[in-house]
Amino acid sequence: MQKSFGFFLAIFIAAISFPTAAVALATSETELSISPEQSNEFYNALPQVEGPVIVTASFELRDINDIDDEAETFEFTGVLKLSWHDPRQAFNPATKGIEEKMYQGHFQFNEIYTGWFPQVVLVNESGMYEKHGALLRVGSDGSMTLFETVDAVAKVDLDLRRYPLDSQRLDAVFEVLGFDSNEVVLRVESDTDDGVLNLDQLFRMPQWYLTKINSSTGIRNTQLIGNGTATSKFVVSMNLQRRSFFIVRLVLLPMIFIVMLSWVVFWMDTSSLGDRLSVSFIGILTVVSYQILLGETLPRIAYLTLTNGFMTTSFFIMCISVVVNLRVGNLDRRGLVEEGDRLDRRCRWMFPTIYFGILLFIFWLSFFYLPPL
Repeated sequence: MQKSFGFFLAIFIAAISFPTAAVALATSETELSISPEQSNEFYNALPQVEGPVIVTASFELRDINDIDDEAETFEFTGVLKLSWHDPRQAFNPATKGIEEKMYQGHFQFNEIYTGWFPQVVLVNESGMYEKHGALLRVGSDGSMTLFETVDAVAKVDLDLRRYPLDSQRLDAVFEVLGFDSNEVVLRVESDTDDGVLNLDQLFRMPQWYLTKINSSTGIRNTQLIGNGTATSKFVVSMNLQRRSFFIVRLVLLPMIFIVMLSWVVFWMDTSSLGDRLSVSFIGILTVVSYQILLGETLPRIAYLTLTNGFMTTSFFIMCISVVVNLRVGNLDRRGLVEEGDRLDRRCRWMFPTIYFGILLFIFWLSFFYLPPL
């Protein structure tokens, strides 16, 4: 009885395990019969095209959130558009029932989509490079279009020698990570006119005028991939003109009036030396106070700017008026009143001529004779 039970139990176990083994064998045979075109490694590789993969790029600027004159950085927000062709992603619309595939958001794009895409990075990044949204559109012919919102801080070289009448060019340099120019080449989208890019209609900057925004491509040498290699880069250039009225109203115009008011000493009596010196020293202290207050407003940089030259000239002109007052007082004590009056009459036109002449020379030097930094 026990032997019969064991015999039937063995037959039952064999019957159950046979379909499982058959399924496993069939699965293994199916896996072995998968063609290379159906593997993830095939889709993750570069598209099989003649020459390098051409990726057209475009950028729509949404906003320039901040420009840090001292740190020489700027924060910007925009939408980056990349387009390329991958014949492996082509499909039959009649079979799929759709004309275009879409992968929306980072989850679908990163987790569901398994094909190759150009991973673009910001070369001159300075602490922040974030992508908040993504949309990939796949056409039935294998055309690929990727939209990504970008929020980043970029490092630039600012020339503030003409501050606050300066113009700046801000460059955001993008490149495809890990591929040289023989594998992937970035091109400017042909729909743009001479590289001129789109600008969001709500774009506003309180202290700057955006005069022009365009794009270009080029080659950047790098040793990261290998010796003597170069990568393709996509450059977004923004030309800006500073709105100078704030500094003109706060610094330049008040300082000119303060210096001009200090010249009233040349119309005062030569015998009132104490009153003349009081007026001159009040003007000097006013200039010093202005420099202290403007220390938080003006950029803290090593080289001289137009505003620094203006403030320094105003300070020394007022210091020279103190020397003239002492000279006039000395002549008055020696009884040479007429000579002191003659010196005052000369200073009435010499000081304005010298002061405004130096200012004009500084402006001319700043705009017509500045060597590159």
